[in-house]
Amino acid sequence: MSTPTDNPWPALRVADWEPTRDTLHMWTQIVGKIRLAHSPLVNHWWQVTFYVSPRGLTTSSIPYRNRLFDMEFDFVDHVLAIRTSDGGSGSVALAS
Repeated sequence: MSTPTDNPWPALRVADWEPTRDTLHMWTQIVGKIRLAHSPLVNHWWQVTFYVSPRGLTTSSIPYRNRLFDMEFDFVDHVLAIRTSDGGSGSVALAS
């Protein structure tokens, strides 16, 4: 049986990271709306979910005209990375 002193997880008080939470929420809303506008509808809105990646959160491939693109919240480099199926890429700094 574990005791409270055995818990290696730090306390995560909302007040300590509220600005980060609010900014991340804003960014995920924006990317989610882009994905919603360009992805075919799937039951229960499954087409707008984010997936955990080695660097943060990512979309799956999103169709746009004759190619695909994806977007990844890169929490290591603090950018929103955007990649296209024809080799293009770009990024936007994650900031409030």
